[in-house]
Amino acid sequence: MRSTMRPLSQLRNLGPVATRWLEAIGVTTEEALRQLGPIGAYRALKQQGYPVTMNLVYAIHAALRGADWRSLSADEKRTLKAAVDDAMQPRCDWCGSDARYVRYHDQEWGVPSHDDQHLFEMLILEGAQAGLSWSTILNKRPGYRAAFAGFDAAKVARFEPQDVERLMQDSGIVRNRLKIEAAIKNARAFLEVQQSFGSFDAYIWGFVSGRPIRNAWSSLSEVPARTEQSDAMSVDLKKRGFAFVGSTICYAFMQAVGMVNDHIVSCFRHREID
Repeated sequence: MRSTMRPLSQLRNLGPVATRWLEAIGVTTEEALRQLGPIGAYRALKQQGYPVTMNLVYAIHAALRGADWRSLSADEKRTLKAAVDDAMQPRCDWCGSDARYVRYHDQEWGVPSHDDQHLFEMLILEGAQAGLSWSTILNKRPGYRAAFAGFDAAKVARFEPQDVERLMQDSGIVRNRLKIEAAIKNARAFLEVQQSFGSFDAYIWGFVSGRPIRNAWSSLSEVPARTEQSDAMSVDLKKRGFAFVGSTICYAFMQAVGMVNDHIVSCFRHREID
């Protein structure tokens, strides 16, 4: 079987100039190029100021299939062009060019959520992120869903000490005992909130009077790490027995579930999300 660790110089279609550009942004092997993909490579190079054209997208797409770029059909080229146009829409800088991160930014971050199971998921994931990057948690999200019963709070609330030990051996999640125990504790507190308010949704959205806060930041540097609302949420959640719910974590949660729209104004999602 062909190794995917071979250098770019061994791939067909890629000339010395394109190879040099890709290597300059850290893409040195077929495997690295495959992970980035032709669209991601185009976007990353454009962001670095390289004068790339659609020809490079065609070349990479064909190269990763072991084909000559001239074999691409008109339909394939149109599909690739549409994908590039979508990828090059103005976005918040933090999402970079990683396909999973971009998809999260485009489809989920900032979208108002009123589904209790999703709200529980994001509360646990934001707590797990503490001290780590969101990309780390996003990459482990499938592992978290498997480990925490699809984020069914009722099931997680029944986890026992042996489950904690099992999760401490699970490489699909962040193996931090305090965070794992906090997730179980939070599931139990979550159920109590549901019982008291009818739903967690009814409770948590009360901190913004039931409507998203729509900000109008020009740059990422303007976006706060905490607000008066996240401070109040943090204090109340702690009173109700939740852990890993500091104000900064609460604000990240608010951003994630659309309680606040913090897409910068130049981002195409800012105007799309109501």
